[in-house]
Amino acid sequence: MKARKYLFPGVIELNLQAGRSFGVNLYLIDGGAEWVLIDIGLDDTLDEVIEVVREMDFPLSKCKMILATHADADHVQGLARARERLKTKTAAHPKAVAAIESGDAVQTYASIPAQGFDIPMPRCKIDVKLNEGDEVKVGKLALSVWHTPGHTPGQLSFKLGNLLFSGDNIYKDGCVGVIDAHHGSRIPDYLASLDRILHDDAEYLLPSHGPVFRKDPAILRAAIDRLTKYQYMADFGTCAVSWPLQEEWERDILAGKAPDL
Repeated sequence: MKARKYLFPGVIELNLQAGRSFGVNLYLIDGGAEWVLIDIGLDDTLDEVIEVVREMDFPLSKCKMILATHADADHVQGLARARERLKTKTAAHPKAVAAIESGDAVQTYASIPAQGFDIPMPRCKIDVKLNEGDEVKVGKLALSVWHTPGHTPGQLSFKLGNLLFSGDNIYKDGCVGVIDAHHGSRIPDYLASLDRILHDDAEYLLPSHGPVFRKDPAILRAAIDRLTKYQYMADFGTCAVSWPLQEEWERDILAGKAPDL
């Protein structure tokens, strides 16, 4: 048995435990009598992930559930095989279910033809649909379910005491998960999710990428200010709320006004 490297009581991050990067943070919540995983990662790392869990002497039969923060392939490509290997249940927000169960390669970012990127996206049944306000009990622990859309419509976060497993909402450097129309991103929802995180009493944020960090209001405010501007920038296409320049130009056209040269 290898020593368990707990980040916080009941919380192990499997990248840190293994001493290598799986490409996405994978959190094991140890409730004593049972355990759950938050995200499972890519299919080609699944065998190693399971071996890391086994080396820590967690009985595989005690895996209660795998929680999908959202439907991105880097988070859930290995979900179908993990469900079978661990004989466990899968859980996701209702708005992530269709993409996962159908193996939608575009919405999950498994296929980005313009960049020559294409990986399989196996279909996976979702056994449990998690909604805002639900609770996932893990032995002696309980995770509160937050619906935090913006990056994707079905993005979930999970609250455990003073910890928030915040998915792709915000990273230590102030970056956020990708904003893209094919992804179902919606900037006003993103702003509401970030504002909720900002005003919550969580002390630590445990993101899906990059290091865990103490919540810093300045980082969140800077991200909120930046995304507020994004709502009115053509850079973000149909994810923008409006484009003031185009609206002004259309008014000028109707008024018969030529551009100032």
